[in-house]
Parts: sequence; C-alpha cells; structure tokens
Amino acid sequence: MLVSGIPVQIVRKSIKNLHLSVYPPDGRVRVAVPKHLSDDNIRLAVISRLGWIKKQQAKFEAQPRQSAREMVTGESHYLFGKRYRLDVIERRGTHEIAIASNNTLQLFVNPGTSTQNRELVLNQWYRHQLQAQIPTLLNRWQVIIGKEIEDWGIKKMKTKWGSCNITQRRIWLNLELAKKPLECLEYVVVHELVHLLERYHNDRFKAYMDKYLPQWKLYRDLLKREPLADENWIY
Repeated sequence: MLVSGIPVQIVRKSIKNLHLSVYPPDGRVRVAVPKHLSDDNIRLAVISRLGWIKKQQAKFEAQPRQSAREMVTGESHYLFGKRYRLDVIERRGTHEIAIASNNTLQLFVNPGTSTQNRELVLNQWYRHQLQAQIPTLLNRWQVIIGKEIEDWGIKKMKTKWGSCNITQRRIWLNLELAKKPLECLEYVVVHELVHLLERYHNDRFKAYMDKYLPQWKLYRDLLKREPLADENWIY
C-alpha cells in the first residue's frame, strides 16, 4: 500500500490491535493488522502516524553506518562495544584470532585467504565470544523472570536483534550483538525472555520490562545509537 508516497508493507495476522513499525536501515514501514481490518482503516491509521514515521526515517538516515568490511590491516572492528584495530598476519597453519594488546585484534590466516573467508573466521570468533557470555545471562535472568527456555542459538538476522519462539521456548540472538556493548546483549536477552510472559509489545510487556530491567530504555537507546551494519539493520 502506498500512503502519501511511502510504501507500506501490510501483514494480516490473528491479532487484536494494529502494530506499526519502521525498520532500519532505510526506514521500511511495516504494519501488522487484524485480519478483518479494511484497507481504508489501515490507510487512516498510517496517515495518523505519518509524522512519527517520517521522524523515525530521518533518525535512520542520520545514524552512522559501518563501511563495508575489507578485512585488511588497519581496519576497525568491535567487540562488545570496544574498538580494535585489525592486524592481518599471513602464515601457514590454522586460522585464528587473538587480542594482542588493549586495542589490537590479530587475524592469522593462510597466504591468499579471500576477504570472504577472513570474514568467516572473524564471525566464527564472534560466535564463540557470544557463546561465552550468553549462558551466564540466561542463568541469571531465567531465575529472576521465572521462565525457562528449552534452547537458544545465534545467527545472523537482517531485521531483528533477537527473536523468541514461544511455542518451542527457543530464543535466537543476532550475531551482530557481539559487536555491541554488553548492556545491549543483556537487554535483548531480557527482552526475549519477557516474551514468555507476554507475546506482544504492548503495555503489559513494557510493564514487565520496567519491573525486571528498569533501565531497559537506556539500553535500547544505546543499541539504537550504535552504528548500523553496512548491510542490515530493530528493536
């Protein structure tokens, strides 16, 4: 649907209320609506929020973005919010990554390793860093919230920092969280666990967030201020 020149994706679901979202990086607009709602009513609802939509799109337009990764010496990379200078070292042997100093990330690769494979090595290292942090957060917050999951995993996601399958009691966390401050990872973990108490992002959900993590809006805003990846990026 085109509303005042803005393309709007409409998704009809078995829900009671209309939910409007604006997604990074280009301000894509998506509206989840009850199945029975007419196109005219949807259009009126979007028009009533045009000012907010344009404000969100302007924020995404102004937000800093990471340049495309070339995986070469001198490039900046991040681990849990801290910036490191990449030092690519070619030598025969196993590909690996080491933190050599307070601000240097050494990437050991075989001579002639492609940019794509260098990035695969880095992403695998990021995965290990997250795997070392997540269990501690889950163990703590599952006790506090009083809900337990059956499983969790890490994957690259283009539009979400995390997701929760309520039926299977499984959460997924975005691999990109390894680059963001630890407070952001904690916020997303709590966010997903709270979905086991409330499926939707309604007032009840927000009340739970206020109860368990009073500073959650600060962490959410911190995550929003972080640079967008060159190919992605909600919450």
